[in-house]
Amino acid sequence: MSQGAAVDGSTARSLAPRLDDEELFGRQPAATSELPDPRPLLENLTRCVIEIIAGARDLEQIARWVDDGVYTTLLKRVVVSAQARQAARKPAARPVFTLGTVTVCEPRDGIIEAVVTVHGRARTRAVAFRLEGLDRRWRATALHVL
Repeated sequence: MSQGAAVDGSTARSLAPRLDDEELFGRQPAATSELPDPRPLLENLTRCVIEIIAGARDLEQIARWVDDGVYTTLLKRVVVSAQARQAARKPAARPVFTLGTVTVCEPRDGIIEAVVTVHGRARTRAVAFRLEGLDRRWRATALHVL
């Protein structure tokens, strides 16, 4: 470039806004079309959650499928259930149940909300889920056993 030449702003290269590390390396949302069918995961998570609360399965086994908030909530519930079993002097036992209907709705692309009914000997329960597509797989971001 010559010393006396003026620089025109239209010829200057435009710089893209800088992205932070979270945008580049954090969890990336996925569209429903990029994700597998959620029903098998819903059924397996339901079985696991019921067995975890009953003390027949370790909570760590589903850690990769739930987010930190769900894991913490389940951990509290596991502790309360273990204390109740200990107070009643009952050992942990694998519960006997069958899965009922699985109802799924999609409020937004990449998000599934579902309810799975669980029929046990004494009562019927419902397990409600919110699954979000992150990094091309489903993760439970909300879970409630009713």
